[in-house]
Amino acid sequence: MSVFPKISLRLEVENYLKAGFMNKEIVSALGKEAAERKFETLLNHLSHPPSFTTVRVNTHLASVQHVKNLLLDELQKQFNGLSVPVLQHPELQDVLLIPVIGPRKNIRKQQCEAIVGAQCGNAVLRGAHVYVPGIVSASKFMKAGDVISVYSDIKGKCKRGAKEFDGTKVFLGNGISELSRKEIFSGLHELKGVGIRMTEPVYLSPSFDKVLPSYIFLQNLPSALATHVLDPQPGEKILDLCAAPGGKTTHIAALMHDQGEVIALDKISNKVEKIKQNALLLGLNSIRAFCFDGTKALKLDMVKNTEGEPPFLPESFDRILLDAPCSGMGQRPNMACSWTLKEVTSYQPLQRKLFTVAVKLLKPGGVLVYSTCTITLAENEEQVAWALATFPDLQLQPQEPRIGGEGMMGAGLSLEQLKQLQRFDPSAVPLQDTDMDSLRDARIEDMVRLANNDCIGFFIAKFVKCKST
Repeated sequence: MSVFPKISLRLEVENYLKAGFMNKEIVSALGKEAAERKFETLLNHLSHPPSFTTVRVNTHLASVQHVKNLLLDELQKQFNGLSVPVLQHPELQDVLLIPVIGPRKNIRKQQCEAIVGAQCGNAVLRGAHVYVPGIVSASKFMKAGDVISVYSDIKGKCKRGAKEFDGTKVFLGNGISELSRKEIFSGLHELKGVGIRMTEPVYLSPSFDKVLPSYIFLQNLPSALATHVLDPQPGEKILDLCAAPGGKTTHIAALMHDQGEVIALDKISNKVEKIKQNALLLGLNSIRAFCFDGTKALKLDMVKNTEGEPPFLPESFDRILLDAPCSGMGQRPNMACSWTLKEVTSYQPLQRKLFTVAVKLLKPGGVLVYSTCTITLAENEEQVAWALATFPDLQLQPQEPRIGGEGMMGAGLSLEQLKQLQRFDPSAVPLQDTDMDSLRDARIEDMVRLANNDCIGFFIAKFVKCKST
């Protein structure tokens, strides 16, 4: 059931997306009305959270069953004794699924209000508490310990420090203020901790702040799938070309049993530090992270000896993961995106530069996995069509495990090629109303099927390089 308005987009961006989802091939196959309904459903679903929270177990340090037991204990504490199930994914054995309870409709709204930014609001819908930097305004007399109704300013119109706000706001639930209004907005020193501890969120998801940090990594289901599709093997040399914050990097190392070499690149230094911290926290020693621009990762001359550091010689890697920078239009929940059309469409050229470097760095017989967390045709199927036309020695490969749907029509790919892709479509199933009664009655296979279908928008393509370029 829909409880939030559809994602708020600039008209030019919405029209651009609509043109992609109502291209000639799709309209011919579905009919205009059905294609339009599907697109409107997509926009609606993007503003709501997925039906499950997914965590990946660090199998390098602990068994899945041990971590599952620890998580069950943690959920009992967080949910005041509610018995929420934790399911092991049958095809992604290192992934655990936790159902999201909601939307909860009988939460009593309070007189005392706090307004948070849209990004903060999105995080709250996935289980986070409200951190002080996310609070935009609060009621005049708000004190520490007050019960507060929390709203998201999805249009970004609320002025920081305002005492009331009558603009467009979306109710996220109630919480208890850890600080007074005066402390939050005094400006005397920068506060970073929890400002409001959520006690009655509209969508009940666990908070993973400092929960089992060496044993689990909070990760969307398709993101964990992408690494399984790459299928890294012990002893291989593998490149994660755009690696921050290191979820897939550490997953690669864990699947290789920490045997081999995993090179992680990102061009932003504090993100590289985060990758290193995550590798240390998860006890993984095969990862080497560098602050380096992936578009320049190919060594063009043989004069300078970089000794295992970027740039790298051609055909240096057995497998490469290109989880490309993208418009991120598949992220959920996302109630508002203020990007211009120019910003949304700016990623395709960068993705092609990175892809070209990846192909040249890949050994003959090597595997390249390309993934994005966006829904646009231009960044997904069109990139596959371009890659196959540009690099004759690349072959599209079927993927295992197969959890997502097939690729979207409109880029000129054959039906057989579309079947070799995996696209996760947030409009694939109706929005769910989940409560404890429905969970008790649900079959495990039905819950797993729902988790596979009701997740973020994501795309995966797998290629093999047949011979040297």
